[in-house]
Amino acid sequence: MSTTDTDVTGGPPDASVWEKAHDSAEFRELRSRLRRFVFPMAILFLAWYLLYVLLADYAHGFMSTKLFGNITVGLVFGLLQFVSTFLITWLYVRYANKKLDPVAEKIRADIEEQA
Repeated sequence: MSTTDTDVTGGPPDASVWEKAHDSAEFRELRSRLRRFVFPMAILFLAWYLLYVLLADYAHGFMSTKLFGNITVGLVFGLLQFVSTFLITWLYVRYANKKLDPVAEKIRADIEEQA
């Protein structure tokens, strides 16, 4: 149920229901689990991207090293940025399905029950 949904009486759920859900141990656990994934992954990705940018700017010789044909280290690193983005997305979906969604569904059920 989103904040725009209405309960069976036609009105939005009472604010006290949302406050109670927000203050619950389950909601704190949900936020904690989300942060345990998002913050380290964001730091890791930003460090990887910063490394790529710094190498591209200051290590021209290394980045222009040809691996085979016209494929250089810089091109491979650039393409790996896309691969890492898809990998992070896949990891997040797996993590959310296993660790976040069950808790969120319980919170949702509790809110709908109280509304």
